[in-house]
Amino acid sequence: MKEVGKRLKALRESIGLPQAKLAEAIGSTQSSINRYENGQSGVPIPLLRRYADYFDVSLDYIFARTDQPQGTTYEFKPKYTPEKEEMRRFIEMCFDPQSPMNGKLKETLLRMMEGEE
Repeated sequence: MKEVGKRLKALRESIGLPQAKLAEAIGSTQSSINRYENGQSGVPIPLLRRYADYFDVSLDYIFARTDQPQGTTYEFKPKYTPEKEEMRRFIEMCFDPQSPMNGKLKETLLRMMEGEE
């Protein structure tokens, strides 16, 4: 929570906004803002959203998951498994017109479209 508090304080101070004014703007109190910034209290989720909206930053930035205020796009990177490699090779073969698997793929897709599988 200390890191979140540091981010919240840095955001507020970056525009020279007193705690009382920020509290008024996001529907909190000056004493609560002080506790959040000093890591003495957890910030409720709805208030974190208001912080993010007010300062136009992502929650990932507030939670110190990134140093980019607009956040980063999540990029799914599945773990490698032998089954996935086998499936990848199968798919590669299916899209090769010379592959003997082309007919099987066509047949399977047609059955799927008809609702048989």
